[in-house]
Parts: sequence; structure tokens; C-alpha cells
Amino acid sequence: MIELRHLRQFIAVAEELNFRQAADRIHIDQTPLSRTVRDLEDQLGVQLFVRGPRKLSLTPAGARMLQEARKVLIRIERAQRAVRETDARFRAPLRVGVADGLAQPKLSDCLVGWRSVAPEIHLELTEMRAPELAQALRREEIDAGFSFGIAECETLAQHPAWSYTAMALVPLGHELASRPVLDLAELFAYPVLTYHSERQPGASRQLRTILQRHAEVPTIAGEACTLNGYVTRVAAGMGVGLIDAGHVSTLRRSDLLAVPLREQEQITTFVIHKHHRCGLSDAVQRFVTHSKVL
Repeated sequence: MIELRHLRQFIAVAEELNFRQAADRIHIDQTPLSRTVRDLEDQLGVQLFVRGPRKLSLTPAGARMLQEARKVLIRIERAQRAVRETDARFRAPLRVGVADGLAQPKLSDCLVGWRSVAPEIHLELTEMRAPELAQALRREEIDAGFSFGIAECETLAQHPAWSYTAMALVPLGHELASRPVLDLAELFAYPVLTYHSERQPGASRQLRTILQRHAEVPTIAGEACTLNGYVTRVAAGMGVGLIDAGHVSTLRRSDLLAVPLREQEQITTFVIHKHHRCGLSDAVQRFVTHSKVL
């Protein structure tokens, strides 16, 4: 039976018209190469080469065989490419959870960039709360997720993906709204809104850490369970707050004012995944690495 190696080795000899040069080209010894060509001639029952003392040339049958062999290899390459493309289209997507109502430009940049670097791996996004994100990761219902952070857990790993500068958030008409820049101590002299520690654990933890650094005894005006609820409370005059610069560019509300801070505090978004005994899959590892380079 004619095999692909017969065709590939025959093509090398037919194009070089020299057994030694053909053997060097495909990295095999000259003796097995000559044997393969003889085997192909025996199976076809025709002579493919005229073997002179110093010259090798194709017979008419050999010239036709060269044309047909090239066509066969091209068809096989096209079939392999089509199968790979079909496999990519029907491959299970990478399942990504987005928690905390994240709507940052860097999140969008991350997802757009992924489509450029790995177009063959499709993303399936699911919006959820931070505790739901942690549960979905543990149950392997999603492969990775983004959040301001989740409760510490040995099963899950969370890596800083990107950070935005923290800004003061005050309602329009507030005494601090006219200031071009604020100190955190000035801001925290007013009742401050925080996040619910169970519903928004990461955002709550980051905000309280900043409070501990810059306010001795802060007055907590209330807790919000969502980013939208937090922003709504500040806009309604129920307290002042902190927000990252990424969401400032997204919200663009006329009833709120984001004021730069003198201190360079950061609010971090994390990419989170489950620990696996045998390591992460190639797709998840690539996605986590991609997320952390922004």
C-alpha cells in the first residue's frame, strides 16, 4: 500500500534529482530513501526515474506522478486545516465569571485583547455576585473570574490583574465638590459608605484597608450590596465614598462628582481561578497570564 512517506520522499527526489541532496533535505540516510523509491515503483509497476551514471531524470510516468503526489499532499494539508478549524469552532468555550458589577475599560480591553491573541478559544461570560463566583469556581462551573476580591480560600487563587487610582466620590453640591483635589482625611471626616462584607467581600476589604490607613474613627453611613447601590447612595447624599478611576470613566453621571485624591491609593481587580492538582489547563493558564499583563 502506498503511504504518505512514499509520496513525500518521492517528491524530494523528483525535485532534487539527486538522492544524496534529497536525503539531506528530508534528514534521512540515502539508502532507505533509495529503497522507498524502489518500493513505490514496484507497487505502481512503473519506472519513475531514469538512473544514469551521473544523472537522474524523471520518466514521463515519474513526471505525472510528481504532479499527482503534490496534489495529494495539498489535499491532505487542506483537510488537516479544515479539521483543526472545525475543532476550534466547536471546542468548549472558556467560561469566565464577572462579579461586583465590574464595568471597567480595562476589563473590556482584556476581553478584546483575548480575542486577538486566542481567537480560537471563545469566551462565555456570566455576571454574578462575588460569593456566587467563588462557588462557581469551586464547582468548576466556570474556569476563571474577575472580582474586587473574594474571601480567602485554599481552593482558589486570586492574582492582581490591574489597578485603578482611587478617587473620592461625592454628590453634586457637597461641600467637597468644589475642591480640585482632596486628602483622604478630609473625605473620611464625613460619613462614609462601605460595601457589605459578604455580598462584596473584595470591595469591602479594600475600602476598609484604606479607611484604616487614613481615618482614626470613621463614621460608617451604611453598606451597599452592589456597585450600583453604592453609587446610588452617594448620589442621594447618604454619604461619601471611594471609587476607582475606571468606573468613573464608565459612569459619567451628572449627579455625582469624582475628585482626585492627594494620596495615591489603588483599587485592584483580581483574576481568580481554582487550584488544580495537575495544574491549569493551557487555555486557563493563557487567559490568567493575559489578564495580568494589562
